[in-house]
Amino acid sequence: MSKNNEFAKNGKEHVLVCLSPSPTNHRIIEEAHELAKAFCADFTAIYIEKNPMNTLPEEDEKRLHANIRFAEDMGAKIITVIGENVPFQIAEFARIAKVTKIVIGRSNVGRYHFWDRQTVTDQLISIAPSIDIYIIPDSNVAKKVTVHNKMAEQIIPTGKDLIITALLLFCVTVLGICFSNLGFTESNIITVYILGVLINAILTKSHLCSLISSFCSVLLFNYFFTEPKLTFHAYEPGYSVTFLIMLIAALLTGSLAYRLKDVASESARASYRTKVLFDTNQLLQKARSVDEVLAVTAKQVILLLDKEVIIYPVEGGRLWDGYNYTKEGKKKSEKNISETDKTALKWVLENKKRAGRTTKVYPDAKCLYLAIRINGAVYGIIGIYVDRILTSFEYSIMMSILGECALAIENLNNEKAKEAAAVIAQNEKLRANLLRTISHDLRTPLTSISGNANNLLNHDGLLDDATRKQIFIDICDESEWLINLVENLLSVTRIENDEIKINKSLEVLDDVIDEAINHIDRRSVEHSIIVKHPNEIVLAEMDAKLIMQVIINIINNAIKYTDAGSNIQIVYGTEGESVYVKIADDGPGMDRDMKAHAFDMFYTGKNKVADGQRSMGLGLALCKAVIEAHGGSIYAEDNEPVGCIITFRLKKGDVLLNE
Repeated sequence: MSKNNEFAKNGKEHVLVCLSPSPTNHRIIEEAHELAKAFCADFTAIYIEKNPMNTLPEEDEKRLHANIRFAEDMGAKIITVIGENVPFQIAEFARIAKVTKIVIGRSNVGRYHFWDRQTVTDQLISIAPSIDIYIIPDSNVAKKVTVHNKMAEQIIPTGKDLIITALLLFCVTVLGICFSNLGFTESNIITVYILGVLINAILTKSHLCSLISSFCSVLLFNYFFTEPKLTFHAYEPGYSVTFLIMLIAALLTGSLAYRLKDVASESARASYRTKVLFDTNQLLQKARSVDEVLAVTAKQVILLLDKEVIIYPVEGGRLWDGYNYTKEGKKKSEKNISETDKTALKWVLENKKRAGRTTKVYPDAKCLYLAIRINGAVYGIIGIYVDRILTSFEYSIMMSILGECALAIENLNNEKAKEAAAVIAQNEKLRANLLRTISHDLRTPLTSISGNANNLLNHDGLLDDATRKQIFIDICDESEWLINLVENLLSVTRIENDEIKINKSLEVLDDVIDEAINHIDRRSVEHSIIVKHPNEIVLAEMDAKLIMQVIINIINNAIKYTDAGSNIQIVYGTEGESVYVKIADDGPGMDRDMKAHAFDMFYTGKNKVADGQRSMGLGLALCKAVIEAHGGSIYAEDNEPVGCIITFRLKKGDVLLNE
């Protein structure tokens, strides 16, 4: 039957199919799937669980879960809702989820109760007139769902329940006698008995106890409080009506109390399971590795089902050794598992579209196996040590937890892929910068060396001594530039890749600076280099060879970027728990942008080199790498009135003297 559809005009179609344990529900799901496919609609399957306290017969339970798995295979999103009023629950969900079409089966079950005026499908049509409803004939053998186990527990009273019932009847009778002696009316005493029935319904599990309490309350009231007393006779004919009303009131009160208790109990369980699902989402967001994600998932499943689990990670399509998770923690599982379990694990791994329950296919397997999967990718298999079939609500929560787990693992993998892509991009950028710099800056010194060597080879006899000496100097300068370039490049690469070990020792900074000055550029004679020694001996923890290279690079950089005759001043000392070295020049200095990028690799700035020498921007980058490897800091600042100051700091060293 079809109704006018208002939702389809404003948005995407959404098909909802109703699940049930019916043998023909399979066909209903197929029809709904074809409908969703035809309209390119969202596809959802809903199961209304009327009373989770009552379990279905084993055959119906297996058939229901088979239908749920089949709906999942068809691409449906599974929703489980708890409620007594099935049509109302379906219509309310359809309204909230903006469902445009509902597919439901019509069975031979006309009404749930004899007082229902309409069938379930008729009620749904009247409640949701704006939704297209497709009714498909259901099984000819459909019948009202019967319950066992829990129903038996609710009917057959335990010894404890019988004792509680007897004690309550005794207490309310004694209280009624006291009220009677105090002159209270019979209506007050009737209220006491009804209160006893209500308390009995709260304290006992068996519904039969409520019936016994109600019936015995009428008999006791008749025996102790009606004339003639201590007999089951009554003089006044109106008492029969009083007894009947009292019995009905007691029965209704007890029934309502039992129902309220069941609803409260299930509400608490549902709230707990929902909290587990919510906490799972929060905890998985904090997990930073696959192992943490699997551990969180195992912990939440244990909280949900109170059962131990085993998780087999899947990586690269391969199933790895599993780990057992208990309330106490995690431990490696035994490698010797049964052939049935191996076959079950293999089936779950190969059937990526399925949820992976093995109880139907492999009943002898020790675990209930489920795939941790998303978008067809399996990231693991979880085995739950259960001795029963999960309820539809538990199964729904379980699949939500596993879906969150798979999504978290996929996000971690995506983050790793992004990081790897960023590293590759950075390496590509570094390689491009290196090649570009080499192609522009290395060509000039090599051309100069080649040209000067060619002049010496072909025109040596025509050159005077001064010209020959200048050619030798040029060849030497260009060669030293190339050697320093290669050494700096290799040093930076090794430090960034942690290939160079920093061998720290206590060193006198005066000696390191003096030794570094002996190895600076030969053009230093064109500049005035002044070292200001402090009055005290300055000790620092350092790798002397590397710190010496830092000082050489900074001084050579100052020589390179300042005109001949400029002043270069080196000041060092202690400040708190650190030592500092300041190398200042009175050259053109650096602007704000240059200071921000001065220590970046391949950055040469906009200033023209004073003597026309090339620069690849590796000297200060090496200095930064060395100082940071020592746990220190380095920075550039302005020198007043002109020039630049490069300052680096290291940890101060102390000498302990044993007297």
